[in-house]
This record gives sequence, C-alpha cells and structure tokens, in this order.
Amino acid sequence: MTDKKPLSGRIAAVTGGTGGIGKAICERFRREGAVVYALDRATMALDGIEVLKMDVTDPKQVDMAFGQIRERSEKLDILVNAAGIEIEKTIEDTSLEEWNHIFAINVTGTFLASKSALPLMRKSGGGSIINFGSYDGFIADPGLAAYCATKGAVHALTRAMACDYGPEGIRVNAICPGYIDTPMLQSFFQDNGDINTLEKAIRDVHPMRRYGTPDDVAGLVNWLAGDEARYASGQLWVLDGGLTAQVQQMRL
Repeated sequence: MTDKKPLSGRIAAVTGGTGGIGKAICERFRREGAVVYALDRATMALDGIEVLKMDVTDPKQVDMAFGQIRERSEKLDILVNAAGIEIEKTIEDTSLEEWNHIFAINVTGTFLASKSALPLMRKSGGGSIINFGSYDGFIADPGLAAYCATKGAVHALTRAMACDYGPEGIRVNAICPGYIDTPMLQSFFQDNGDINTLEKAIRDVHPMRRYGTPDDVAGLVNWLAGDEARYASGQLWVLDGGLTAQVQQMRL
C-alpha cells in the first residue's frame, strides 16, 4: 500500500511560476501530488510541471491560459498569485508609467487571474486562492512607495474575496513575506553599495538572524492550499522571521 500524497488529485496554477518563489511553490506542489501549471512570461522548462506562457497584465493571455487549464484538467483547486515586481523609488521619482506598470502586475494581475480561476474552482466545489501581499503592506520601507501601495491593495482585495466567495467553499488568504532570498532581493543588494555589509545588516535586524528562502514561503503556501487549513480564510499571514514583531526597526 502506498501513502496518498496530501495534494493528490488537486489541480494547481501558480502565476509567476518560473520565478524564485513561484518555482519553489510549483515544485513543492508537485512533490505533494498535485498537477501543476506554472503561468509566466518566461517559458523555461520545469521538471514534471507544465509551463503556460501568460502575461498577468494581458486579459486575453490570462483567459487563454486558464482556457488551456480547463481543456486539460476541467477544474482548478488551487491558485497562487505569485507574480510581482518591485520599484525602489519615492513617489516623486516614480513616473506615472512605472506606477501603472507595478499596479498592473501586482494588483490587476491578481484580479485577472482570480477572475478567470473562479469558474474552474466552482467545478471543484471549492478551492484555495493564495495571494501575495508583503510586510510592506503593513509598514513601509523607505523608497518603496508604489510597491507598498500595491501590497496594501492586495491585502484589502484578499479580505473582500474571502467574504464574497467563502459561501462557495473558496478560501482566500494572502502571504506577506519579509526579506526572501530571491533575484529581487539580490538586485536590491547590488543596487545599494557594499553587498556583504548590507546582507549582514539585514540578517542581523531579524530576530532569527537570517532572511527567508523560497522554500520557507512554499511551506506556508502548501499548508494554506491543503485540507489542514480548511478553516483559514481572509487572513494576512506574515512570514518575516520575526522582523515586524520588534518594537523598533533598525534603519538599513
């Protein structure tokens, strides 16, 4: 007799699925037995995971990608809205084009993917949508104005969706990471001087004395996607190594 994997028979879609966090989520879902679709502009090969080309800001591409999922799997149980970008500027330095672009990916992309996923989730009799907020949706790092605004919007959207679709058995939560070791974080290091000094300063400001990994995030996503989290909905799950538990933050 073989043990049934926790997500066996589940169909999962992950936007930004070939990126640092998205890829880790896809791979974790695959190990847990799910059929996984990685939705991304980049179409790199992932072992055991079908990659569908999709730009979250393009309604036609979003509809097409979820149409492909419908044709292949007929339903959807899990959606993770992991696609996102960061702009490191104050509002004075942010152009309207940049403002609209980050909202198109971080907020409108979450809206479009969720809107297309909902009919497929109804065919499953329910499901789990996991959005990506940020601890920057609660407090603000300097020079991240547009990014902070998008994450605050995702937090509010998450709560609204949980209220609207809970009666149909569709749970909606948001994960709010702190510093996670991704290409985005490495880009931040490279743009801000002495990399080694900055990396140490960031580690030291955390009570756990480290920043997170994509696998740390994937673990929480996996729990929220599965049956053990069946009563969890409408919540913003901060995953930051204790960073925001402190009374006062160190200025980095």
